[in-house]
Amino acid sequence: QVVLVESGGGLVQAGGSVGLSCAASGRPLSNYYMAWFRQAPGKEREFVAAINWSGGSTYYADSVKGRFTISRENAKNTMYLQMNNLKPEDTAVYSCAAGFRTFIQALVRTTAAFDYWGQGTQVTVSS
Repeated sequence: QVVLVESGGGLVQAGGSVGLSCAASGRPLSNYYMAWFRQAPGKEREFVAAINWSGGSTYYADSVKGRFTISRENAKNTMYLQMNNLKPEDTAVYSCAAGFRTFIQALVRTTAAFDYWGQGTQVTVSS
């Protein structure tokens, strides 16, 4: 069992930056690939970014590529999402997730690839 807890959300102006953290407990984070998903009001949960066990491979949604950076520190059992040049359409609840299957791009872009989820943290971008 892995427990994931996000932190770092809040209110930010368009064009600004915010960093999110996902702290894991229960088992070593190095056993899992990780991802961030987000869900805006009235919309389905969507993929944001994913990172493999070592951090050497990452995938991003086209809508955030070049603005967001996913990273991890296995020694600290923590994953991060640095979000720059934020837009109002980035407003959502951001959740981190952990999985242990095969790190394939087509798979890790889906919620089915993940077994553990955090409770989410709100990010609101004002225009």
